[in-house]
Amino acid sequence: MSTDCKDIEKKSTKKKLFLKTIIKRDLLLLALLLFSIIINGQSSPDFTILADKAFQKLYQNPDDCISYSQSLLISDQNIEHKIVLQNIISQAYAMKGDYVQSVNISSQKENSEKEGLSYFMQMFGDYSLADQYQNLNLYHQSQEIISNLLSDSKLFTKSENPKVKITIAKLYQLQAINFGINRNYVSALENLKKSDQFITPQNEENKITGLENNIFKSSYLMRQNKLEEAEKLLEKTIYTIENQNNNSSLHALAYENMSRYFFLKQDYNTSIQHLEKGLLKIESLPYNGLKIKIYESLAKSYLALHNDEKYHYYNKLYMDLRTKLDSNAKEGIRYIVKLVENHQTQNLEFQKQNESKKLWSLVTVTFVVIIGLMIYFFIETRRNKDLQKQIDFFEKQKKWEQIIHIAVPEETEEQVIIIDKTLEKDSNKISKEKEGEILQKLEEWEHSDRYLNKNMSLSMLSAQMGVNTKYLSEVINNNKGKNFNGYINELRINHIAHLLKTDSTYLSYKVSYLAEFSGFSSHSAFTTVFKSVTGMSPNVYIQEISKNRLS
Repeated sequence: MSTDCKDIEKKSTKKKLFLKTIIKRDLLLLALLLFSIIINGQSSPDFTILADKAFQKLYQNPDDCISYSQSLLISDQNIEHKIVLQNIISQAYAMKGDYVQSVNISSQKENSEKEGLSYFMQMFGDYSLADQYQNLNLYHQSQEIISNLLSDSKLFTKSENPKVKITIAKLYQLQAINFGINRNYVSALENLKKSDQFITPQNEENKITGLENNIFKSSYLMRQNKLEEAEKLLEKTIYTIENQNNNSSLHALAYENMSRYFFLKQDYNTSIQHLEKGLLKIESLPYNGLKIKIYESLAKSYLALHNDEKYHYYNKLYMDLRTKLDSNAKEGIRYIVKLVENHQTQNLEFQKQNESKKLWSLVTVTFVVIIGLMIYFFIETRRNKDLQKQIDFFEKQKKWEQIIHIAVPEETEEQVIIIDKTLEKDSNKISKEKEGEILQKLEEWEHSDRYLNKNMSLSMLSAQMGVNTKYLSEVINNNKGKNFNGYINELRINHIAHLLKTDSTYLSYKVSYLAEFSGFSSHSAFTTVFKSVTGMSPNVYIQEISKNRLS
């Protein structure tokens, strides 16, 4: 019996040891599995989380955003991920006011990378270009791209995709800003409502876009003189921002808009308090585009309080930074003009994906060579025929001139020359259709305040409108009865004269500020042009307006 007990104990001991071994092995495997999950989670988390974090940093500190996004670019070889990160970096440079670098980063997508991309990514590339145009004040070009994208029914069939959804929201936001620039505030607000419909509170990008929409709404409401409605919306937005993660630029933008409410209420001290709060949020950060707005608003508020020292201080900060950013914007425009045709050629028909691109490339090259040779021989043949026609024409011309000399008196020869010159002039005229198109664009431009930009020139306006400089100059001369300088100066004088008549605040401003505000380079130039347009000096005009108000 004792022997049996011992055997049972031995078997029991072996069984326990075996179970312990099994348990240890299972625990070891479980530990390895957990370790693997943790390591993988740390080394390669979902890209959407990383991109969302990069987007959030965009509103906290542009330099941190650039460093973080560039570190992700180095480790991520996915082409589509690279495009998203490059767009974020490009936006960060735009917020700094470095438009040249912004365009440069945005264009760093090799042609080979663009082929075979998903529908969303190719649409996203066009959205990025529209955003670039808007940063450079090329609103007409931006609007064309946005209208094309939003008219594509395929875009909305894919709107359940979160990435497509937020991009549609941003497209409507860009369209709203374009309408706001042209003072169409009703359409601007309608597009912001549409933008809100595609926003879901699932990540920071959606939340930030929604907050931006609220700030823009308040701005357009104030321009419609709906001040109390705008103030309530801004208070709610500021409260939300303060209770979320640190978004310095959003905070500053909200305060800057709230300051406008108090400025319009003529409560200049409270306006300054909100501007100083906003400036404090970004003073040590490179949000130069936003700083310009705050500096300008501070200068206006201190001027209204007749605090010349503070006015000159902030006005100098504004002018210095404005000059720097305008120069950078001009370079950015030159750069993007060189790149745009290549981009549009590759992306305007991005729905048509080519499954067998290598075969088609070979066929295309062969076809182009054949067509090229045919065109060459056709041109050479045509050139020979044209040359022969020219020889025949000059021969006939000589004979015709001989007949004219015999049959017509000398004074008629002068008339013939005049007729020839008139015909030559007429042949160089632009078509009525093109002239009408340019006049329409000029009319839209006249309804904006962009002619107040001190650096506005004929070449800059032609770039913004996408119009040939020569045609634009000709249309202005023929239809406005003056050259470009006379035309833009008259717009500026009409604008400031209207403000002096309708807004009593401007009557207390110095003529030097009115000149600067109107976009003139000097007090004397402003006075000269003002008198030539109105028939009186600015001081006399202000006195007359003041007398009428008193009476």
